[in-house]
Amino acid sequence: MTETEKITINVGAVDLGKIDLLVEQGHYSNRTDFIRSAIRSQLDKHVIEVQQAVTRHSFGVGAFNHSLAAFERYKAKGEKIKIDVIGVYNISSDVPAALAVEVVEHIKVFGIFQASPAVKDALAKAGKIR
Repeated sequence: MTETEKITINVGAVDLGKIDLLVEQGHYSNRTDFIRSAIRSQLDKHVIEVQQAVTRHSFGVGAFNHSLAAFERYKAKGEKIKIDVIGVYNISSDVPAALAVEVVEHIKVFGIFQASPAVKDALAKAGKIR
């Protein structure tokens, strides 16, 4: 399970030049190192806002996985699951789409949501992905 996601950004020529200059001068090992550092800096700047949102909305923070066995246990008990995650949420590839739709009440992931295309499509069509 990967815990990183590739993103694409557009940067103006002048800003990109400044980044390249800092890299050339040895402040950062490469452009990616600079961008990661800038992202961490902004996240550190907003740590209180993030923590308040996590507390207020009861988000799980980290990497979470539900297996086929877990989905079958929820179904057997007649329970629905609510997924609210900041990080990574993975539904095992062997979970059938119909079972996921039956067991999931809703999913909201700030980060990376991993599941088979069939499961993602079925949950989206059922209005369970927020």
